[in-house]
Amino acid sequence: MFAGWAIVTLAIGYVGVLFAIAWLGDRVIRPRKRGSGRPLIYALSLGVYCTSWTFFGSVGLAAATGYDFLPIYIGPILMFALGWPLILRIVRLSKSQNITSIADFLAARYGKSQAVAAIVTIVAVVGCLPYIALQLKAIVISTETILGGNPLVDIVLPSIGFVDTAMIVAVILAVFAVLFGTRHIDATEHQDGLMLAVAAESLVKLATFLAVGVFVTFAVFGDLEAFAGRMLTSNILEPVFRRPFNGTAWLTSTFLSMCCIVLLPRQFHVTVVENTSEREVKRAAWLLPLYLVLINLFVVPIAAAGLLMLPKGLVEPDMFVLALPMAKGSSLVTTLAYIGGLSAATAMVIVESIALSIMVSNGLVIPLLLRNRMLGEAQQEGLTSQLLTIR
Repeated sequence: MFAGWAIVTLAIGYVGVLFAIAWLGDRVIRPRKRGSGRPLIYALSLGVYCTSWTFFGSVGLAAATGYDFLPIYIGPILMFALGWPLILRIVRLSKSQNITSIADFLAARYGKSQAVAAIVTIVAVVGCLPYIALQLKAIVISTETILGGNPLVDIVLPSIGFVDTAMIVAVILAVFAVLFGTRHIDATEHQDGLMLAVAAESLVKLATFLAVGVFVTFAVFGDLEAFAGRMLTSNILEPVFRRPFNGTAWLTSTFLSMCCIVLLPRQFHVTVVENTSEREVKRAAWLLPLYLVLINLFVVPIAAAGLLMLPKGLVEPDMFVLALPMAKGSSLVTTLAYIGGLSAATAMVIVESIALSIMVSNGLVIPLLLRNRMLGEAQQEGLTSQLLTIR
């Protein structure tokens, strides 16, 4: 059982480390004009695709449907491993047109239509806000779990005054996005500190998930051979992991995920807007697929261990990543799992918010102000100085 104050301190402290990394990135990477390490940072930043759904939800989906979580990652792997020339072409087109968002990109294909940009922006905001909310919800649920909560036990979340943990984290992430995501009037300017922080979070997600996976596999099954044996003989696991193959669903999910790895606002931002050279795309062509393979290595063992060990209905399958180390009495691995989930959620919220703010500013607010003549001539001439405030 963890103390509430310790969880609040851990969450705030982690985001504080992100501040330090982003600050360091702005002062080290930018003056050096992006040295040889930039392709690695770029490739790792693409790991923002792996949100809290990857860290928690993949295990939950595997516990319910077996291997049906795989197409969500097969699509991006195929897109970068085989389709990187297409991505490179998108990057070239975007750089030549000073594209700053997926809304700008689609509008440019229709004669830079402002109507198209506005429609894409509205669709993106409507579609992404619930997903952002889901990340904050994941922080709340993981906090409840680590404090010992379950459907049968009511848990009061830790708070400062009348403000709970989720609100505290949301406000801190908003401040982070404002400070490190809106530093330049030109949206095509590269946010080196932000990219370094996102890349660091990708490493944290991967390292913590692998740590949990190794711990659970050997603590529950003993070794990989014993795990394989249980998979073949268990009456609990057999119905889940020997379900009939649904080719249509796999094909559909694979195609959609191939689109998402490039067209989601946050993915377009890190893939295209933050790109500084073709060398970065070529590095990501093998490094991102490797990353996605590694972060999914232990999804099935963790799901299987949760189904075997944890009482049905007492722990949500999405929280097996946290509940299993807790059940085995490992405070260290439980803390790592919590940090990993927090990292996955915060990276998505920060980058998605920045990408959407650019889209709303350029696609809705500024055109509306100009069209309705809500700005005087002097204000219009100095409009660039107001862009950061609007974002």
